[in-house]
Amino acid sequence: MTQQLTPLRFITAGSVDDGKSTLIGRLLYDSKALLSDQLNVLNQTKNKSSQEAIDFSLLTDGLEAEREQGITIDVAYRYFSTAKRKFIIADTPGHEQYTRNMVTGASTASAAIVLVDASQLDFSREPLELLAQTKRHSAVLSHLNCPHIIVAVNKMDLLHYNEEKFNAIQRSYTLLAQQLGLQNVYFVPVSALLGDNLVYKSDNTPWYQGEPLLTILESLPAADDGDIQSDDFYFPVQLVIRQDADKQDDFRGYQGRIEAGDVHVGQKIRIEPSALTATVVEIIAPNGEVKQAKRGDVITLRLDKDIDISRGDVFVAEHSALRPSKQVHATLCWFDARALNPARKYLLKHGTQTVFARVSEVEQVLDIKTLSNASGEEQIHMNDIAQVRLSLQKPIVATTYDVNAAGGAFILIDEATYHTVAAGMILGLE
Repeated sequence: MTQQLTPLRFITAGSVDDGKSTLIGRLLYDSKALLSDQLNVLNQTKNKSSQEAIDFSLLTDGLEAEREQGITIDVAYRYFSTAKRKFIIADTPGHEQYTRNMVTGASTASAAIVLVDASQLDFSREPLELLAQTKRHSAVLSHLNCPHIIVAVNKMDLLHYNEEKFNAIQRSYTLLAQQLGLQNVYFVPVSALLGDNLVYKSDNTPWYQGEPLLTILESLPAADDGDIQSDDFYFPVQLVIRQDADKQDDFRGYQGRIEAGDVHVGQKIRIEPSALTATVVEIIAPNGEVKQAKRGDVITLRLDKDIDISRGDVFVAEHSALRPSKQVHATLCWFDARALNPARKYLLKHGTQTVFARVSEVEQVLDIKTLSNASGEEQIHMNDIAQVRLSLQKPIVATTYDVNAAGGAFILIDEATYHTVAAGMILGLE
């Protein structure tokens, strides 16, 4: 019996009308992952519209506005499995206006399918110019450290499965990947509508020597402990639990999720930002008491002494190099229609802690067209990707994003409207 691999979370990305929703729908259809009622809906819609081909995008475009406009607005999650693996798909929007939704879907993905609509490109230019949104989504994936990129060159049927045009796109995206630092990039010529090279190899592309898209997805490694570059214990406190406070057997526990490393009974830890130390005397898991716990486990810790600890504090290993910091160097993806106001304070939510923060300096803003960084900017506009420095009112204990995504990610919130205005990835702490 073959052991199944870890479930894989992946997203689709790319420009508007590249065929992301259609690709996922066809993938579900060809892999026999649809229920009978879903098949009936597809067939009924086909009959009503008198179309020759099934509109597979209906399987993911669930909002009425999406079906009316023929675009994806929100992130649609779908689940399916094959004999080899289980999958969680996030179909993300291609329109520039909804880049923030794409960031949400990509933040937890182990792989991304970047669709390139081959029919929209001007092959008279060399090197070939990719669409701006393809570049923007690729840049976002680079900043989010997405480990695997599959470039699905779509609508090859409209190009009569031309190998030279596929190679031109491959050369252009390879250059883009080098500029952005993307690694582990795969290229597949597909037709999402007709199913070429999605589940089965297509006879229309005899020149393509690689595997179909689904086979590549089935073989990719998923995110696991090996993706965390630090084994240093990192435990943000979510909740302080008190029971029977008026009795002699006073219970005081600290509940949360281990985001890196492990912990065991008898281990000495440090509580930040107070820098006080204590020893773990009990670890309680959902199914009862355990002697040790590892990254990803949700647990309650009890310590050998009563210390003033509250939500937002962080437990680290006794000799950890992590220290509280009020100066943060980070990459920001700006979501809000209103530009950054350097004079105002925002709420920075990092893990279980929320503090006031101000953008003290905009170092550079990425130019999506040229992929160069413009310095001297003072404002960040909607969908911009920028490197900034933040000054915090209170210190936080964080890692850099490349070391541990959970310890290095944050969001900025407008304190007046409580809208999320930006997502951030920490590059360094001072």
